[in-house]
Amino acid sequence: MGHPILFLRSLIFTIVMVVSTIVWSCVCFLVAPLPYANRFFVTSRWNVFMIWCLKVICGIRYEIRGQDNLPDAPAIVLSKHQSAWETIFLLPNMPRPLVFVFKKEILYIPFFGWAMALLRMIPIDRKQGKHAFKHVVRHGKRRLAQGLWIIMFPEGTRIPVGQTGKYKSGGTRLAIETGAVVVPIAHNSGECWPKNSFIKRPGLVTVSIGKPISPEGQTPDSMMQQVETWIESEMRVISPHAYNAG
Repeated sequence: MGHPILFLRSLIFTIVMVVSTIVWSCVCFLVAPLPYANRFFVTSRWNVFMIWCLKVICGIRYEIRGQDNLPDAPAIVLSKHQSAWETIFLLPNMPRPLVFVFKKEILYIPFFGWAMALLRMIPIDRKQGKHAFKHVVRHGKRRLAQGLWIIMFPEGTRIPVGQTGKYKSGGTRLAIETGAVVVPIAHNSGECWPKNSFIKRPGLVTVSIGKPISPEGQTPDSMMQQVETWIESEMRVISPHAYNAG
């Protein structure tokens, strides 16, 4: 597909995303007095709409593997991070409402951040160091007790396709502190929506869900090593062409 067509389709999607974000945010404010489950459902319809728009406008489809691995128990989702796509997709596609751990500056983004503030997310101030993690543990225990799941991206930032970031143990430290299992997720969204790219390319995003990893008898580092090993091994199954033979 020619670059001008890709640009046009990406431009149309961006316009739709901006307009729908403003409209949806206003709807979120209207339903703010409702119970949390209702607020979450209404808010996450924006995510469903965006994934549908990406399919219809940009030709980005998806498939899910290992959905039966999702547990009926408190869980912390640790996902590969390549794109903005998974931050949109995962929210409405897990069996429990998701709580993101993110830098507090996101709450200042007009409309989008304001709508996020109505949900039980865990914003953190990274400048606080160890105190920031104590904040995550305190609120994480509360969110898990409320029947919510927590999602974190252990690489911390979006990593280009075929590369591996440094996996940080914050998610597994939280799992050990709370007793929640960890659910690893691998995907190749960066092949269709690369980091810092305006252009979205048509294709199939494969989302692969691994079996839950128990924190019992684990250290944060040993547990994270299991997470990293599974995700990076699965990435070579999902996108073998993106990795060197060696």
